[in-house]
Amino acid sequence: MTRHLIDDVAVGWDELGTDLLDDAPPALVNALTGGEHWPSRTLDHLVTPDGSPPVRMSVTDTTADEPDMQWGYVLHRKGVEVISLLHEDIGPLVSWSIDPRTAFNDHPAAWSSLDAPPSIRTPRGNQPQSAPAAAPAKAGTPRTAAGR
Repeated sequence: MTRHLIDDVAVGWDELGTDLLDDAPPALVNALTGGEHWPSRTLDHLVTPDGSPPVRMSVTDTTADEPDMQWGYVLHRKGVEVISLLHEDIGPLVSWSIDPRTAFNDHPAAWSSLDAPPSIRTPRGNQPQSAPAAAPAKAGTPRTAAGR
């Protein structure tokens, strides 16, 4: 996951696709994507104001306060740390083993470093029949090609 998300991208991501789910059980991929498949897309066509080549942004204490920076993610061996940059300097850890169909509260104030991740479990009848994948994926409504 680290290689795909960080090491193998020059600048950044425009969209993460279903290629993150390549090794996941087919039933899980279908539940998350409605059976659709699309590749991740990198930020390839960036133009800087001075015409210089774009570079990967490094988040520091100074740049984290920029208006468009709302979330930070730190990959750890045990999971991904989700940081609401509008409210916290650190965040709770979401385990890599969590079922990716788990819904999360997406309000930044809910992501306190002192609390567990604000998950909203799916109803018992919708629990997975196969083991969850080890790779994280965005939970929520599957996106259609027109919605991407």
